[in-house]
Amino acid sequence: MKHGLTSIPLPAADLLFDPAFLPLAQANALLTELTNTTPWRHETIRLFGREVLQPRLTAWHGDPGAAYQYSGLQLQPQPWSPALRNLRQRVEAAAGASFNSVLLNLYRTGQDSMGWHADDEPELGPEPVIASVTLGATRTFRLKPRHPQHTPHAPLSIPLTSGSLLLMRGPTQQHWLHALPKTTRPVGPRLNLTFRQVAVK
Repeated sequence: MKHGLTSIPLPAADLLFDPAFLPLAQANALLTELTNTTPWRHETIRLFGREVLQPRLTAWHGDPGAAYQYSGLQLQPQPWSPALRNLRQRVEAAAGASFNSVLLNLYRTGQDSMGWHADDEPELGPEPVIASVTLGATRTFRLKPRHPQHTPHAPLSIPLTSGSLLLMRGPTQQHWLHALPKTTRPVGPRLNLTFRQVAVK
C-alpha cells in the first residue's frame, strides 16, 4: 500500500486518505486533459417523485459489461482512455485492489453538488472498495452516520484537495452516508473520479 495513505479514525468505517497522492502539476494537467476530452453527460434523475437535472456533469468508463445503475440511471461504460487507464493502474497499486470502472463527476462551480447517499448498489457487493481521486478546486466532503442510534458520531468534514486520494472500504457504506454540499465561496471546477469494482453480468 502507498506510504502516503493514513487512516482516518471513524467507528464502523475503514477510511484512508492521502492528500498528496498526485503531484499538483500532474493533477492540474490531468484535470485539463480529462475536462476537455471526456464525453460528459448531463443526466436527468428522479428525485422525490419528480425529474431534475443532476447538479453536475458525469461520465462512466470501464471494462466491457461493467454497467452501473443508480438513481434510476442505467450506465453503460465508455472505453478507458489512455489517461484513465494510467490513473487506474496507479490507484490500484495504492489501494491494493482491482477496479473495472470509474465514475467521473465534474463540479463546474460551487453550486454543483452531490446529495447524501451511500455507494451500496447491489453490483458493488456488501463491502466495496471505493477509491476517490480529486482534481481541481478543494471542496468539503462530508460524512454522517446512516443510523445515528447505532453509530453515534458527529458529521465529519474532509477537505479534498487537488491530487488527493480517499479510500472507503469495509463496512463504510453500510454505516455512513456521504455528500459534497454546495458552497457560496467562489471556487473553480472540481473533477472527482471514483474507481469501483462492479459485478459484470
